[in-house]
Amino acid sequence: MQPLQNDRLIRALLRQPVDVTPVWMMRQAGRYLPEYLKVRKQAGSFMDLCTNPELACEVTMQPLERFPLDAAILFSDILTIPDAMGLGLYFETGEGPRFKKPVRTAADVNALGVPDPETELRYVMDAVRLIRRTLDNRLPLIGFSGSPWTLATYMVEGSSTKTFSHVKGMLYSEPQLLHRMLDTVARSVTGYLNAQIAAGAQAVMIFDTWGGVLTPDDYRDFSLQYMQQIVSGLTREADGLQVPVVLFTKGGCQWLEAMADTGADALGIDWSTDLAMARKRVGDRVALQGNLDPAVLYAPPDIIREKVAEVLARFGKGSGHVFNLGHGITPDVDPENAGALVNAVHELSAQYHQ
Repeated sequence: MQPLQNDRLIRALLRQPVDVTPVWMMRQAGRYLPEYLKVRKQAGSFMDLCTNPELACEVTMQPLERFPLDAAILFSDILTIPDAMGLGLYFETGEGPRFKKPVRTAADVNALGVPDPETELRYVMDAVRLIRRTLDNRLPLIGFSGSPWTLATYMVEGSSTKTFSHVKGMLYSEPQLLHRMLDTVARSVTGYLNAQIAAGAQAVMIFDTWGGVLTPDDYRDFSLQYMQQIVSGLTREADGLQVPVVLFTKGGCQWLEAMADTGADALGIDWSTDLAMARKRVGDRVALQGNLDPAVLYAPPDIIREKVAEVLARFGKGSGHVFNLGHGITPDVDPENAGALVNAVHELSAQYHQ
């Protein structure tokens, strides 16, 4: 296997020295790019785009052609696993994801199976393989999944929610039923991520978008426990190289030490957390990824540069930092501003790695 031409991301995630801080952006392939919108229209629907490996590869590569990013991330959706479980994922315009068959009863939970990633989710693995061939060892490819708790919120609610009434109702009234469901989802995520690694993903990330809505005790019992299960079951080496694992809980600042205890290589940090404080709390146990407020990208380039400088200064000198947004890039951002961010990270971060 040929070595990566740019391995900054992998090195930083493993807390090894780099020349400049690597940078990629959550949702870097997406609706803020006019070329993405063109392919999305060609595909017919969002799910048709996700399930077409050639088009998924094309949109994965689009931001890499525009910006000198340090990683590609698989273009897919976190809800592919529940869809493969037969819940009937579809998207309502302006309303986000919905499921035709939400999981509300013991019978619903009992009917859930662990999908075979090379059959029900073959389109994802084919996309990973095609992206790796297309990248030709230029940059590393990040694979990902939603966390069991985050997937369960959508599966039980049946759609996006602000109250989490159904899933929290199950958590408090039928906790063992929810635990059974989460175990099934965790086993599904483990197999799914291991299949992505086997297909060519060189780092993987677990997105726990909704962990922050839980109480501290419930977070440990219903979210972190299952992410720990996944981390313990992941393939951590491929082609003779380590495969770093990143955990990201949005709104999870208070649990950084517990997240570091899982054995993950890195933690994603949202913009509500002070990066210097986070680094002090976890020490050298894990790398940190983050954590610019995505809304900074609405500002002019000189302000973006100032805010990038502030994030870099908060992390400080040494290895173990991957620059990213604290959550996904928003659809109405000017692509030129995203480019200003990437350039500023590379230009301003060299002083921290001498």
